[in-house]
Amino acid sequence: MADNMRPESMARITTPELAEAFIAEQVAAVREQVGDKKVLLALSGGVDSSVVAALLIKAIGKQLVCVHVNHGLMRKGESEQVIEVFGKELDANLIYVDATDRFLDLLAGVTEPEKKRKIIGAEFIKVFDEESSKLEGIDFLAQGTIYPDILESDGVKAHHNVGGLPEDMKMELVEPVRLLYKDEVRVVGDALGLPHTMVYRQPFPGPGLGVRCLGAITRDRLHALREADAILREEFELNGLAGKVWQYFIAVPDFKSVGVRDGKRYEGWPAIIRAVNTVDAMTATIEEIPYALLHKITDRITHEVEGINRVVMDLTPKPIGTIEWE
Repeated sequence: MADNMRPESMARITTPELAEAFIAEQVAAVREQVGDKKVLLALSGGVDSSVVAALLIKAIGKQLVCVHVNHGLMRKGESEQVIEVFGKELDANLIYVDATDRFLDLLAGVTEPEKKRKIIGAEFIKVFDEESSKLEGIDFLAQGTIYPDILESDGVKAHHNVGGLPEDMKMELVEPVRLLYKDEVRVVGDALGLPHTMVYRQPFPGPGLGVRCLGAITRDRLHALREADAILREEFELNGLAGKVWQYFIAVPDFKSVGVRDGKRYEGWPAIIRAVNTVDAMTATIEEIPYALLHKITDRITHEVEGINRVVMDLTPKPIGTIEWE
């Protein structure tokens, strides 16, 4: 079969039994490909890289070296979950790099979205490169490539990912889920015993909160964004919307408005709620959120998050608005 084509005869993985069979098949294939050599994986904590990590740990254990780079732009609790699940529960060979200061220092004062993305992408590669150069005897590079990534070979997706890996890395690729669609990857993740919150984590751009902290990123506004986003996610989870809505998040722009708190005038940023549904991310519709829930989310964000004094809702479908603001 052609390397980049999914065979027509391949059954869709929809059940735990089919997932188990796929896992067994891939474990055998990886062991045959890798032998006793080491494999390197950039573990973001996203669905695809997490499933690849769990699959490879099952196949080759400590021969897999996972590198998790925290660029300081993760959602609340995400890097902690990677350390908990992979470092502790699965006892992975995990290298954790907290590069928050490096990234935020480089981004200070940068307002242009594309420039922000490029800085984040380039620095990610640099940090990953530095870590991999400290390691010896790595012959393979694992990636969480899935089938739609192969189909989207026109570069449209390039700016969604943190960035490609250095071209001078002379390593053979290990891509065990490259013929699967996202829903199949999730079924496999469930079968591997990964936490539900990780397997059903919603899409998250490579530059993370960097493209949701609009304009020049500041630490105080980034902190407010992270806390407000966590409240939105928690309320959607509690109210049965987490499984219904494809993507929902907060964006915080770089301007303030006047409000009142404790009887005094109070300047703060607005938090913008974005909640969309889509099949292919090419078009997106707006999910209707009950007003009672919007009132509750507004009340919580404006009372619990320092620096935010208004909550607004983005009602723009795609087209005309993209899913992300930047």
